[in-house]
Amino acid sequence: MSTPPNPAAPAYPPVHLQAAARQQIPLWQQLQATAQVLQAIRAGQSTTRLLPEVEARLRPGVQALVFQVLRNLGRAEALRAQLAKRPPPPAADALLCSALALACAEEAPYEGFVLVDQAVEAAKRAEATRPQANFINACLRRYLREALALNQMADRDPVAQWNHPRWWIDLLKQDHPKQWQAILTANNRHAPMTLRVNQRKTTVEQYASALSAVHIDATITPTIAGKQALTLRRPLPVPEIPQFEEGWISVQDAAAQMAAPLLLQGWTGPAPRRILDACAAPGGKTAHLLEISDAKVVALDVDPARCERIHQTLQRLGLNAEVLAADAAKPDLWWDGELFDAVLLDAPCTASGIVRRHPDVRWLRRPSDVPQLAALQAKLLRALWPLVKPGGRLLYCTCSVFRAEGQQQIQMFLKHHTEARLLPSPGHLVPSLAASGAAVPDNRTGDVDGFFYALLEKQAAQ
Repeated sequence: MSTPPNPAAPAYPPVHLQAAARQQIPLWQQLQATAQVLQAIRAGQSTTRLLPEVEARLRPGVQALVFQVLRNLGRAEALRAQLAKRPPPPAADALLCSALALACAEEAPYEGFVLVDQAVEAAKRAEATRPQANFINACLRRYLREALALNQMADRDPVAQWNHPRWWIDLLKQDHPKQWQAILTANNRHAPMTLRVNQRKTTVEQYASALSAVHIDATITPTIAGKQALTLRRPLPVPEIPQFEEGWISVQDAAAQMAAPLLLQGWTGPAPRRILDACAAPGGKTAHLLEISDAKVVALDVDPARCERIHQTLQRLGLNAEVLAADAAKPDLWWDGELFDAVLLDAPCTASGIVRRHPDVRWLRRPSDVPQLAALQAKLLRALWPLVKPGGRLLYCTCSVFRAEGQQQIQMFLKHHTEARLLPSPGHLVPSLAASGAAVPDNRTGDVDGFFYALLEKQAAQ
């Protein structure tokens, strides 16, 4: 699938910082762990892999701090460049930039003097940073004294102003000339926590009522996905969501919830009986297809470990699918020869549309990733299109706002496949600014992640 592993467990800092406070965890310990995670991200590792390795008692607070650091990293690095003639060693630089990112945040989580004190304490207590403790202290204290002037100087650099790599900013300007600023602003805000109600277990109205009975405020979120979506006014840790383990609901952004209904809506003739979900892990869209249809679903993923995630998702929801560990681009190795009524291709992509949930993505990606992933997407489209029966459909989607992975990809496909007809589709969706009160002019679907959808129908031979 197009999203990084475990997209259903985003960080919501207020909840996690409160949890850390309740456990009375010293801030210096959290800052140490946060800096270690940042150093590993700079070396190319993702938070999805790094955060589970953080000590359990530290993990909620560290996850919240890491996400806030990543949302302010561009400015923090520009500030560090003003405060030091050259970067200190990697461990010390990660700690210094983490502290600067927290100090310069629009809503700083700690008082400046507390942050300086605890950052210096963190430096003193680790062998890798102890020699730079005085240097870190001097830099942070100067920042507190001269914050306004230093911030103004830093923000002359677009990377500092928008907290995204320069190539990313330039590509958004090219792809979305009227919306690039709104997209970047939205990327630096927290995503809503949206639930998908399993209509085989309950209705959205019944579940909303059940939440209200335990004083959890939620809003029904109608989209093209129908009314299976509920947005929590205040995010909760997943284990605390009522009836989650019983399979009543799943955590899934409203944009991702569009996939299954869009593939099946307006179907003429007999309902589809055989559907392929290619690149299916961790199984959210597979489950949604089974919740709203009686079709037989084949769920495919190249990674056996991620296939186990699909099994776990389906088991929790009380659903069944045929799960295969295989490469969707090589159907000769797994396909049984029977055509599918419908194919859902949630293709691997840059994940540029879900940066607000995975703020490390912007710092991990490189410009070369875009054409490389676009080539893989084209390969998957070519491989899976022959598996669709005449009159059937293929839904292509990515959680990307880059046009090379969306509109341009489909334009090229249609140019070379005259039997393919583009049905009404959302096209590019961009992250909303609902939380900030702003609006994106052509975003018709509310507060959603960035996505692209194209629904293709295979016309029968004349």
